[in-house]
Amino acid sequence: MRKLKLPEGTNTAVLFGHHDQHLKLIEDGLGVRLSARGEELTLDGTPDATRHAERIITELASLANDGMVLQSDDITHVLSALRHSSEAPIKELLSRSAAIVTKKRFVAPKTPTQKAYIEAIETHDIVIGIGPAGTGKTYLAMAMAVSALMKKEVSRIILARPAVEAGEKLGFLPGDMYAKINPYLRPLYDALFDMMDMERATRAIERGDIEIAPLGFMRGRTLNDSFVILDEAQNATAEQMKMFLTRLGFHSKVVVTGDITQVDLPPERVSGLIEVREILRDVAGIEFVYFDERDVVRHKLVQDIIKAYDQHQGSAQSSNASGRRMPSHGKPPKPASPSSSQTDSWGQAH
Repeated sequence: MRKLKLPEGTNTAVLFGHHDQHLKLIEDGLGVRLSARGEELTLDGTPDATRHAERIITELASLANDGMVLQSDDITHVLSALRHSSEAPIKELLSRSAAIVTKKRFVAPKTPTQKAYIEAIETHDIVIGIGPAGTGKTYLAMAMAVSALMKKEVSRIILARPAVEAGEKLGFLPGDMYAKINPYLRPLYDALFDMMDMERATRAIERGDIEIAPLGFMRGRTLNDSFVILDEAQNATAEQMKMFLTRLGFHSKVVVTGDITQVDLPPERVSGLIEVREILRDVAGIEFVYFDERDVVRHKLVQDIIKAYDQHQGSAQSSNASGRRMPSHGKPPKPASPSSSQTDSWGQAH
């Protein structure tokens, strides 16, 4: 058990969070118990965990006293980032150097991989982000696109998504063509409206400054002076992926995002996102960024679900390798992402 006396005048409302939410996040993240009385905290746990907790709280208190308004996302980000590098300065982790300003909000990376992803988009014409749901792949790409349009770095944004379930079966759906494909594009509208108010975004769509369309509509076009995002790219076929990437025009950027563990294509069709990793991995000017469960910024249970599925998949692959013959339509195991070999410096699951 340790006692921590905060500096006199510490803004405990900002430091502890609403209903002590920040302290609860630290408790859950480090496996300690925290109790506060005024400006004094009691930390109960293992020596290593209480030492980490004291250091985090002390540095956060300094930032709060300097005027930083801490959010729950900041605490989650700090805890996640310190698992990669336990001695990294918290002020540096919360720096807004890679932040993106859009019409509606201020978007900052929450993990080192997200920061690397933003920097890759800034410096490369084609970036391919691969990882599980909730890691911010599409959200950050959308923020970068809106920011580029605001700064007149591009003249339009083009957002595309495969309408896998529709395919040649659009006819059975009610309504005209727009009504048929709209449900498959809805997530892109949701992300866009989070960056721009609905009225402004709607006007931009009507003017053609922002276009949201199924992937198949990209065929035969050359996209100059554009910021182009292909979402859910794991559901693009190999032929569609080649078609899409060759649409790149002058003064344009392309961001491709997807999760290769959630392919909805028929078994006989190869995912273009899985194939493109091998085909383009050595092409200069194209950057691959791999996310994992540590980059998930949704509910903590989402991280646990992804981790459980990865473990289940690994067990199944081990069983296949140890004696069972893989079916002829089986897919090869996913290669490990660059960050998957890193271990938790605190020895805790994350």
